[in-house]
Amino acid sequence: MTPHVIEPDPQAGAAVKAADRAHVFHSWSAQGLIDPLAVAGAEGSYFWDYDGNRYLDFTSGLVYTNIGYQHPRVVAAIQEQAAKLTTFAPAFAIDVRSEAARLIAERTPGDLDKIFFTNGGAEAVENAVRMARLHTGRTKVLSAYRSYHGATSTAINLTGDPRRWASDNGSAGVVRFWAPFLYRSPFYATTEAEESARALQHLEDTIAFEGPATIAAIILETVPGTAGIMTPPPGYLAGVREICDKYGIVFVLDEVMAGFGRTGKWFAAEHFDVVPDLMTFAKGVNSGYVPLGGVAISEKIAATFDKRPYPGGLTYSGHPLACAAAVATIQVMEDEKVVENAAHIGENVLGPGLRELAERHPSVGEVRGLGVFWALDLVKNRETREPLVPYNAAGEANAPMAAFGAAAKKNGLWPFVNMNRTHAVPACNVTEAEAKEGLAALDAALTVADEHTA
Repeated sequence: MTPHVIEPDPQAGAAVKAADRAHVFHSWSAQGLIDPLAVAGAEGSYFWDYDGNRYLDFTSGLVYTNIGYQHPRVVAAIQEQAAKLTTFAPAFAIDVRSEAARLIAERTPGDLDKIFFTNGGAEAVENAVRMARLHTGRTKVLSAYRSYHGATSTAINLTGDPRRWASDNGSAGVVRFWAPFLYRSPFYATTEAEESARALQHLEDTIAFEGPATIAAIILETVPGTAGIMTPPPGYLAGVREICDKYGIVFVLDEVMAGFGRTGKWFAAEHFDVVPDLMTFAKGVNSGYVPLGGVAISEKIAATFDKRPYPGGLTYSGHPLACAAAVATIQVMEDEKVVENAAHIGENVLGPGLRELAERHPSVGEVRGLGVFWALDLVKNRETREPLVPYNAAGEANAPMAAFGAAAKKNGLWPFVNMNRTHAVPACNVTEAEAKEGLAALDAALTVADEHTA
């Protein structure tokens, strides 16, 4: 793709910023303390501001632009659908909605062949939990610490990170447990096998003390995303599947971030040969071009609602513009081998490149990930594994990570920074040259993080 010619227009940028500050209320922010960048445009793996600064996006938006920005085939599909049928109520059979559901169902594992469309990932989680509770007649749902499932009422209460705290007033029956994470093991494990076995025993013990007959579902991110890209050890997800089968619990995998090529497979569950009962998706399904999410539903749970109405729905469920974007995105991913590219970049460029950075930078405690889904765990001390900043640090306590982020931006890289980590999560169709450009910028920024090590 030929790079877009950037023509600076600071005056226009100032007007955009002024209107934003006057009227836009931003998520997850103290409104008077933020200074959002005014973005003039984006294309492929890059975006730019009104001052002419161009950034390689190592965040993929919020880890959703899996085919990059402004892919011409998807833009054209949205335009064509708008000219044909811009919107229609969800109770009707619409060709593009049916085709999107078919293409998604073809790629989901096992018998997850029915698709309930939502507008995003949080709503997908809300409805998956509702389905599980109605299917089982039970109330409780188990979710992991170090997790994120969305910001709507049930989804935020299922979430296992600090964003939950302000809204933690109780979706009834949410119980949290520790999922495996060998680098910071809550089980004092020293090997992946120990971590997996002890985490599974902890989960089963939790179920026993909560009462198996009270638990509707266990929900896990297949590979936890925002919490740190902690790939589960071999055998863990299969073990959870066995536990769910043993107690009649619905197994829900949240693939909102990990799905649609991000891990080098269509869905991360394929890495672990596991089929859940329900699977949520969003983000990469259409690269975020028009909001879309959903729940992929197994045959046995879908059968619950064959004669019994499902008490849930959304005005814009399966919106034609969103579905047209999904159809085009999936076709692009097939034709351009985007999933294969993500696997290649992870195995041959990002993985080796990040590990090489870790050898030279004392601030890097661990490198973990797969596909185009990687995290660098930054530490003050490699021996003690003390995080570079405290858990949920803010203000001056977060200064080392803020300095790292500023250095990355100065080098033309827009980084994903969360707590003591930076994530390398570029578009799934990122080129080798772009990935190497990102690694070089990370290399320079990590020298700033190194200054805060002991």
